[in-house]
Amino acid sequence: MTLAELQRRVRAGTLDTVLTGFPDPFGRLVGKRFRADFFLDHVARHGTHGCSYLLTVNLEMDPLDGFAVANWAAGFGDFALRPDLGTLRALPWQPGAALVLCDYVREDGTPVAEAPRTILRQQVERLRRRGLTCRCATELEFYLFNHPYPEAFARGYRDLQPSSDYRIDYHLMQPTRDEPLLRAIRNQMPAAGVPVESSKGEWSRGQHEVNFPHAAPLEMADRHTVFKQGVKELAQQHGRAISFMAKLAPEEAGNSCHLHLSLWRAGRPAFWDARRRTGTRLFRQFLGGLLKYAPELCLWSAPTVNSYKRYQPGSWAPTRMAWATDNRTTGFRIVGHGPSFRIENRMPGADANPYLALAAMLAAGRAGIEEDLDCGEEYRGNAYLDNSLPRLPATLRDAADLFEQSRLARAAFGDAVVDHSVRHARLEQQAFQDAVTDWEKRRYFEQI
Repeated sequence: MTLAELQRRVRAGTLDTVLTGFPDPFGRLVGKRFRADFFLDHVARHGTHGCSYLLTVNLEMDPLDGFAVANWAAGFGDFALRPDLGTLRALPWQPGAALVLCDYVREDGTPVAEAPRTILRQQVERLRRRGLTCRCATELEFYLFNHPYPEAFARGYRDLQPSSDYRIDYHLMQPTRDEPLLRAIRNQMPAAGVPVESSKGEWSRGQHEVNFPHAAPLEMADRHTVFKQGVKELAQQHGRAISFMAKLAPEEAGNSCHLHLSLWRAGRPAFWDARRRTGTRLFRQFLGGLLKYAPELCLWSAPTVNSYKRYQPGSWAPTRMAWATDNRTTGFRIVGHGPSFRIENRMPGADANPYLALAAMLAAGRAGIEEDLDCGEEYRGNAYLDNSLPRLPATLRDAADLFEQSRLARAAFGDAVVDHSVRHARLEQQAFQDAVTDWEKRRYFEQI
């Protein structure tokens, strides 16, 4: 939606509210709702403000200590929210409402380095300086339950009924039960500027996947973020609940966010050698960087304690660093040919912040180009069974250690960004360590 179109809709009385939001460190949209006339008269040109603590809270909105970007000693002042008017869009599932995404900036207009949109934009710019652009797409998996969110909360998220009675991977019959919601998602998301290719049943009970057309990295991350919030709102309107947790149950598959990515130069695919009908040297360098650096940048593919429970052998989530053509046991699956020839990164879960996961992928691949790395021979066989292959970190604590010590992370993102992300991870890990779980009660309450 253009600003002129917004003005027309406001004058016609069909749109009265504008949401201004920015993605926080978890990939959630936070911000404000404005009367549309006030937005047009003031916010569109001058922006608005948001408390700096939004970069330093946990998922429960508790202000956390130990961050340089915002803290009690500095008084938790404001940062400016500067609307990116290119992201303005209507929200069909919220009558009379539009959304614009904002950049988090300081009063002098300097981008806040720790803000996810800033981080990804910086990596895209570094790629541009090499004469390269990127096209990427995300796939998102989620679980659908036959309960609205308030009921799921009241149940403590226990004993929830999945929307299907059995596994529905590629099924066309039982997912028809969910078609009123899935059809609304497929039809309303494009109207909100989030094109959708398809939806399908996934491997587990009540699990679905939605695929998106490719786009530039920042646009793709914006669409991904709007989608995650929008489908939760649509699910609630249909009396349902959706979860993007990486691992909901030990016996079920995790929720993935596969990232598909290719590089382009002067409008032509830079990964594909048309004469030899294979990957170019640039492709091999980029993939070599992913293989080398993915473990130490894993924190941005797997940002929660729960993320690491998804990495199990035979679970459809990767555990080992290897690449192969159309092999779903490896961390990197190569698919397509010609302009569609691309790398599928299977490591991120649906809980990943898309801005950070894409930024990590671009930084690792660019390092592979700069260091003239090579991806080696493609792997053949079941990578789950090959203990000789390097593996991903096993816990959030391990991932935070690797990220903190990573020279690449500090060179690519800066010390402030690395320290900020590590601090979040350390505090999340500590919160989990302090919690008393249902597992502990079942195991120890009577018998210990």
